[in-house]
Amino acid sequence: MKRAVLFDLDGTLLDTAPDLAGAINDMRVERGLEPLPLAELAPLCSFGGRGMLGKGLDLTPEHDSYSATYDAFIEAYRSRMTRDSRPYPGMRELLRDVAVADTLWGVITNKTEALALPLMAHMAFDPAPACVIGGDTAGVAKPDPAPMYLACERIGVEPTRCIYIGDSDRDIAAGRAAGMATIGVAYGYIPPGDDIHGWRADCVVESVAELPAAIQQLQQRIS
Repeated sequence: MKRAVLFDLDGTLLDTAPDLAGAINDMRVERGLEPLPLAELAPLCSFGGRGMLGKGLDLTPEHDSYSATYDAFIEAYRSRMTRDSRPYPGMRELLRDVAVADTLWGVITNKTEALALPLMAHMAFDPAPACVIGGDTAGVAKPDPAPMYLACERIGVEPTRCIYIGDSDRDIAAGRAAGMATIGVAYGYIPPGDDIHGWRADCVVESVAELPAAIQQLQQRIS
């Protein structure tokens, strides 16, 4: 029976913070504001445009200008999203090791397909992912488990034969709701005060280097 290891994108598979932060800082400069340090913006990158607008421009969905500014942010990000984003060190090697013995790998992200698909294509992973599920692919986003079920349907693997890896409580909640084993990654974009150990993931790792052992441990459990 096939197995799968599925990843969140931002803050788990790829370090996209430099380009997300770069886009909002470009908008700040246009408005006569000083750029914010990456260290201040990175923890909010898990929330995408909403997080960047909230931190970078103090805008929330209740503001009248939010929708237009959000669209402007997406376009600013789209124009540079492959400039400085990279797989985390060791990730390419990990994926090559994962893709053996009837084990597939894929991506389930809350990024829209229009952003996730070209970003993943640019990264040119070898082997390529078996699926890339965006935040709009299933009509609802994580923490709803629908994207997880859709991924399983597309790759032909039962949810109970999958491990889902992510850097937010939404990731772990979605994976658990779908019946997947879960790994929380502490190296990702975690806001201050958010306790990763409270997410109830099956495992928590501090680095990509710790992922192989965690994956092996959980695969033995679901075999």
